[in-house]
Amino acid sequence: MRKFAISDIHGCSRTLEALLDKLAVTTADEVYFLGDYIDRGPDSKGVIDLILDMKSEGYAVHCLMGNHEAYMLLSKDDPRYQPEWLSWGGRETMRSFGLHSGNQLNRIEKRYWAFLSELDPFFSVDDYLLVHAGFNFQAEDPALDFEAMLWIRDWYEDIDYDWLGPRMIVHGHTPVSTSIIRSLHRNLADGQVLDIDCGCVYPQREGVGYLCAFDLTNNELIFQPNCESGRQSVKHLERVIGRK
Repeated sequence: MRKFAISDIHGCSRTLEALLDKLAVTTADEVYFLGDYIDRGPDSKGVIDLILDMKSEGYAVHCLMGNHEAYMLLSKDDPRYQPEWLSWGGRETMRSFGLHSGNQLNRIEKRYWAFLSELDPFFSVDDYLLVHAGFNFQAEDPALDFEAMLWIRDWYEDIDYDWLGPRMIVHGHTPVSTSIIRSLHRNLADGQVLDIDCGCVYPQREGVGYLCAFDLTNNELIFQPNCESGRQSVKHLERVIGRK
């Protein structure tokens, strides 16, 4: 059994499909998604569909909430937030559902809202803490500041290593280059933190444009280049989720 962490897919369903195929994920493995499934990329609906299909096929899939999911939920409950969410990539999410404006959010099927509303804030897995953005180490208990887990940036200098103990933090939210991710990984035993957001949705930017998986079991990084715009040939969805 292997355990993988993947973050910040941002509507790149083909790239996720290709990465899962590269990993040769089976039902004996566990996959931890660290949030931001939606917005900006072309197929947010397809990303959620793939994850839901994996669950229905018996795959051990565990999902965290990202700030984009939180803001989509907020926009549904309070239309005042819709313009900002749409400008952050929500328009692309709406298009993936065949919709065109924020006031059509109630047309999205209930199973998608159930998926979004049931996402977890963080996971403790073996020697790792898995979280979307990070932890607020200025809080009395970093494990209770759920808003920070979605939004925080620039928190490395505040890490309380006494609180953290021997655990290592794996997170996304802040896009960094492959070279930075590899550097953090080389120093993981000492720094105890690893950002795996490689800006998958930004293939036009130098150093990013990859979906990154971290193999917690074997301490390995796996990168999959964005294959949305280039329409690279990837194995069909049924071949990805049909592997037992």
